[in-house]
Amino acid sequence: MKGKKVVSYFMAAVLMTGICGSVPAAEVHAEGDYEKVVYAFPSFNNIPTEESIASVEEAINEITREKINVEVDLMPLNIAEYTQQVTLALQGGEAVDCFMSLGDFNNCVSTGMAADITDLVDTYAPETRDLIGEEWMKTTTKEGAVYGFPTYKPVALTPMVVYKQKYVDELGIDMSKVNSIEDLTDVLRKVKEAYPDITPLVPVNSGETGIMQAAGDVDFLSDDYTSPKGVLMGESTEVVDFYSTDRFKELCSLTRTWYNEGLIMKDAATTTAAAAELMSADNSFCYVAAYSYPEADTAASLEAQCGNFELGAKIIGEAYLDTSSVNALTWMISSTSKVPEAALKFLNLTFTDKEVVNLIIYGIEGRDYVKDAEDFVSYPEGQDASTVPYTAQLSCGVLGNFFIMYPMAGTNKESLDWELEQNKAAKTSNAMGFSFNSSSVKTEYTAVANVVSQYLPGLQCGSVDPETELPKFIDALNSAGMGSIVSAKQEQLDTWMAENK
Repeated sequence: MKGKKVVSYFMAAVLMTGICGSVPAAEVHAEGDYEKVVYAFPSFNNIPTEESIASVEEAINEITREKINVEVDLMPLNIAEYTQQVTLALQGGEAVDCFMSLGDFNNCVSTGMAADITDLVDTYAPETRDLIGEEWMKTTTKEGAVYGFPTYKPVALTPMVVYKQKYVDELGIDMSKVNSIEDLTDVLRKVKEAYPDITPLVPVNSGETGIMQAAGDVDFLSDDYTSPKGVLMGESTEVVDFYSTDRFKELCSLTRTWYNEGLIMKDAATTTAAAAELMSADNSFCYVAAYSYPEADTAASLEAQCGNFELGAKIIGEAYLDTSSVNALTWMISSTSKVPEAALKFLNLTFTDKEVVNLIIYGIEGRDYVKDAEDFVSYPEGQDASTVPYTAQLSCGVLGNFFIMYPMAGTNKESLDWELEQNKAAKTSNAMGFSFNSSSVKTEYTAVANVVSQYLPGLQCGSVDPETELPKFIDALNSAGMGSIVSAKQEQLDTWMAENK
């Protein structure tokens, strides 16, 4: 399995404490006869060596053999290639049992990647079902069928700029005055003027500058925010093409200004490096992303991943909740799994077993991390995230149950209250709970997605002129069938709203 796994990684590269469910007697195997489950998860950190992964697997298996008669193969995949690699693995017949939707819940359902687990949940994962609760479970249910569990975490994402504190201090920049993405321009200019060799703004991921997260109150209606195909703006219930809105044009003009003035990384649209790697170098200042944690906690949790520079974080917008806020990071069982019951039992542990989920996130205590008396975690002396044999710490917000993970040193446990309050107080879309069935426009979805992947990176990174390229983009979207997608969404939304008045 291991050798095949490594080969598949490179082939695909061509292209984020409880008691487990009881095991029915018929499912119990003889000692040593364990069902194997492959758990594919996205990592924002460096992918560990096969040997390091194996040691973490064995530590987990010491728990799972006894509790659920299962052994796990961990499959950490680079975040930028995660969806593509999982898709290729499933299409190629490679064993992948547990995977995450990574912002594309509806596509995972409509394309048949995810198994219907309705009849399995009560038997193999009742604890997770109860933990998630009825309201959140509605977001991962389509036409009466349950397709997974949303990651249990603070979900109200708030747009922030994450920056290196030393430059703010040296230049006397007042970050309290930065309250929108537009306010960031003057800060970037000051940094560039004082430090010409520094790149003021780096992308959060390849082709992503954070402007989509900072666009305001936009409900992407079940689509990935990096590739919306018909949205609601603000309080409106009229579905529109986001790329044809004035707001998108404003954001593209903003990043074009940044690009022309040298305020943004020149190859942001094409680089394969993510923010953590780019911020680890001394020639970068900040990036924009969305987080569900307080500013100080966000900065503290990222420092070890960003070269141990002292970081600051500043909120530049308001949190906004829609259906995708909850189900974007949904853990699913693959429709090709030969062991769906075992896979669901293991998935249940990632939501309920503190030891299991912390092993996946942090690795082996003493080797990969150290823990103090209050369960705060840090890296061993002289090491960081780039040097320990194993860590997936940056995936803490996408795996299982966030609330039973050890906090990183420097974070505040009391911040959980803030995070829960954000979930309650965040603005909520008028279409909260609506889930779009894209099966009637599958061809259009594919065509539009291809157009978006061609034009969006350059437009949102400022490397192309929106005055000339945005009209071409919109024409190409219309030719690919964007209008049909918008109409289909509107029809389904109208029906849903009439039924849920």
